[in-house]
Amino acid sequence: MGNGVRWTVVIWFATGSTLLWAQSYPARLITIVVPTVAGGPTDIVGRMAGQILAEQLGQSTVIDNRAGAGNTAGADYAAKAKPDGYTLTIGSPSSHSIAPSMYPNLGYDPVRDFTGVNLTVTAPLILVAHPSLPVNSVKELVALARAKPGELNFGTGGSGTTGHLTAEFFKSATGINTVHIPFRGVAPATIQLLGGHTQYMFHTANVGIGYVQSKKLKGFAITSKARAPQVPDVPTMVEAGVPGFVVYTWFGVLGPRGLDKTMVDRLHGALAAGARTPDMRRKFDALGLDVVSGSGEELMTLIRDETARWAKVVKASGAKVE
Repeated sequence: MGNGVRWTVVIWFATGSTLLWAQSYPARLITIVVPTVAGGPTDIVGRMAGQILAEQLGQSTVIDNRAGAGNTAGADYAAKAKPDGYTLTIGSPSSHSIAPSMYPNLGYDPVRDFTGVNLTVTAPLILVAHPSLPVNSVKELVALARAKPGELNFGTGGSGTTGHLTAEFFKSATGINTVHIPFRGVAPATIQLLGGHTQYMFHTANVGIGYVQSKKLKGFAITSKARAPQVPDVPTMVEAGVPGFVVYTWFGVLGPRGLDKTMVDRLHGALAAGARTPDMRRKFDALGLDVVSGSGEELMTLIRDETARWAKVVKASGAKVE
């Protein structure tokens, strides 16, 4: 047998083995790395994605919460995982679009080191405040902050998170001086706000709306283009008097760089089908999350576009890791 024939056999065998391996996927537990503490918006989406995959693929999933450094610790861990389809992660602007501008020594490249699987949902943010704050609108909040520069504070899930940069954008747009109090996740930041230890925060709609509906927090404005049907009395930021203030967060499923296309297609198909079932649709709608189910390519394009946008906000606001 000549060398050319031998190489043909070897190449066919390797390719055929990879194809059979990919087609048998998943054969064991799938881990979804959530780069935040339990209870926050990213965690909620991660658990819903895990439920969908388990139902659609017939294979169990487990959530691995790895919080820290503005969602970058968990993302860094996921980026370095073996690209075998058994370690996925939930990406958001915090870990994949804001991080490059906030962390000069970021241990991963948000585009180069990941494989996009599914752009799952998008959501606006909602500006909420503790009931004890003696104001009831964006206009009144701005007036109070201007009258007491440096005295009001806002909590976030950490430096470099979507909530942080949205709050910095708000400060720049209104000319107010308020103090950033970062926490190790949205859940602990919410606890502090509910306790009156911070005055306001920009909450992702899938969590914040519930607190407004229960009247545990005041809802001043939502960052979407139109009002949210779940809280129709809450105006948009533009209606509230802040021109051009439209912000959406997004959540998507990613794998490490080099994830096999057959696996990507299988995962994307499962997530897209599961997210559109009547039961899941109701759950997403109740949380104020808009189902997108975009392709992995759409997710990576969004990451690139959002990176450029948030870089401008970071520069204009002077936001830093605290």
